[in-house]
Amino acid sequence: MPSSQHYPRYLGLMANGELKNRIRKAQALLLDCTVCPRSCHVNRIDGETGFCKTGARAKVSSFGPHFGEEPELVGRNGSGTICISHCNLACAFCQNFEISQCGNGNEVTAGELAAMMLSLQRQGCHNINIVTPSHVVPQILESLGIAAAQGLHIPLVYNSGGYDSVETLQLLDGIVDIYMPDAKYGRDEIARALSHAPDYVPVMKSALKEMHRQVGDLVVENGIALRGMIIRHLVLPDNLADTLTVMRFIAEEISRDSYVNIMAQYRPAWQGATGGLDPAFDTLRRLVTNRECRHAIQVAVDCGLHRGFLQ
Repeated sequence: MPSSQHYPRYLGLMANGELKNRIRKAQALLLDCTVCPRSCHVNRIDGETGFCKTGARAKVSSFGPHFGEEPELVGRNGSGTICISHCNLACAFCQNFEISQCGNGNEVTAGELAAMMLSLQRQGCHNINIVTPSHVVPQILESLGIAAAQGLHIPLVYNSGGYDSVETLQLLDGIVDIYMPDAKYGRDEIARALSHAPDYVPVMKSALKEMHRQVGDLVVENGIALRGMIIRHLVLPDNLADTLTVMRFIAEEISRDSYVNIMAQYRPAWQGATGGLDPAFDTLRRLVTNRECRHAIQVAVDCGLHRGFLQ
């Protein structure tokens, strides 16, 4: 177990100069973009955009202390969330569609993003929680380098949809302290229909394995997460997420000590609320039931998982 002297991993890489090297490698990905698994091959440095509609600069919708995350991230003073606009997924039921799909927010420079990180630290937040980072890893790293040089010293949380490139994640090895990916689906045909991600399942599995290799299971000290992985799984009506397949993967291929947040807060939103989906998915126009949520938790327990299961 780490002691209270535990410090963020990125400080070690900053001290030996490796952080600058990682920043250079990540920025090179923008020239022929392969930052995320979509590999759009656009030149984002010159302002071209691909699926994520994001060019050379990250776009931020909001930032501030957040008290609705997992208790181990929130603590007493909140998780310091920075919500990135746009997304490399297009989930038909996204509850934050104004940000992820409509792109509400403002472009920021690396210095401005670094200033947000430092502001959250001054407010007493326990971590820097980057929400939807998968398409802006180079921009995050550049900002982190600036912030760390100016005294940033709290853990970095990578809060993603699970649709992440292993090659890009490898650039984050020794930098990210806490990975918090979604494990959305167990079936590719559902991922294709609902998130426009035809290869979501194999990509997610490879990404989560790499994340776990880097940071291991969640480590908590005095009620606060210091390092490790938190996996989120949203229960969908009529088991569209195929919870059993997801939980079995986590238990058998990641770790039975994985911290899994089985989320029950699905509500109809975006196309799930407007009826813009194939009639086969009309079930998304209702809430999940208590029975469906209890079943999801029982599935996790039956697979041997025992940490998390928040509602």
